[in-house]
Amino acid sequence: MKIGIDAMGGDFAPLEAVKGASLTKQKHPHLELVLFGVKADILRVCEDESIPSTSFEIVDCPEVIEMAEHPVKALVAKPNSSLSQGFLSLAKQNVDAFLSAGNTGAMLVGSLQFLKTVEGLDRPCLSAEIPRPDSLPGLLLDVGANADCKPEHLHKFAIIGSLVYSMMHQTKNPKVGLLNIGEESEKGNLLTKATHQLLAHTEEINFVGNVEGRDIFGEHSDVVVCDGFTGNVVIKLCEGLYYRFAKRGIEDDYLDKFNFKNYGGSLILGVNAPVVVGHGITKAPTFVKMVELAAEAVESGLIRSIQKSMKNFTTPS
Repeated sequence: MKIGIDAMGGDFAPLEAVKGASLTKQKHPHLELVLFGVKADILRVCEDESIPSTSFEIVDCPEVIEMAEHPVKALVAKPNSSLSQGFLSLAKQNVDAFLSAGNTGAMLVGSLQFLKTVEGLDRPCLSAEIPRPDSLPGLLLDVGANADCKPEHLHKFAIIGSLVYSMMHQTKNPKVGLLNIGEESEKGNLLTKATHQLLAHTEEINFVGNVEGRDIFGEHSDVVVCDGFTGNVVIKLCEGLYYRFAKRGIEDDYLDKFNFKNYGGSLILGVNAPVVVGHGITKAPTFVKMVELAAEAVESGLIRSIQKSMKNFTTPS
């Protein structure tokens, strides 16, 4: 298995990406890693950190897409960037998965441009794990790829989310809920009311109804579906609370589960190959988790499962 890593993505690139690749090889020597980035910079990090440069393949990419650049313009203007070359390699199946802690918008655009959406899907989405005190983490999606959604988008996200949760936790028939302002089916806005009707008549998932914000951390549902605007607010709220309490020196095992460093980024779901995007401030240990998540997606055949589900998918009448 070959995993591609954008060595120039993130606030601490290429240092932390290269260190993360080195840690990954120590932990998983069977994995082949391909680093995309400015070769001279990568080799400099290897020399400074006493990392054997022969531990991984290096693809020289002289151009760099910065975090603040416009995604579409950057990918067009910089075909020799680490992102462009990484996606091109993935599209050609020279690597089995690709990951980056760089520009999230460019990762989404690159996924669409080079990989295309799975047949039957209109849009990809992003997922995030939500810590729960007494059980496995829950899964929330979408968390930022689509600020505006239609009911049919959330409907398909629910099916994808169920497949992903099953992959991550080897669980059959996970409980799927719809994020809403009340438990009753008639509650909510036009989007959630219409989505509820679709999910309630979908045999492919174990739909348990509406989930209120206070119940996200409980066991009412394993997968929670919402539009990307709402989902992004939820995860940023969780992140803000964690840092607020952490700065006060408050120590708690459950609170520590909200530290993003414990998770390996987010899968871009709904495109035709495994892609993982991480937080901009990702450091080496979290890069290892990103690689592990990407490898798990490859090994489990997640993309094939999504493709098969969407091929057989029919919208309830």
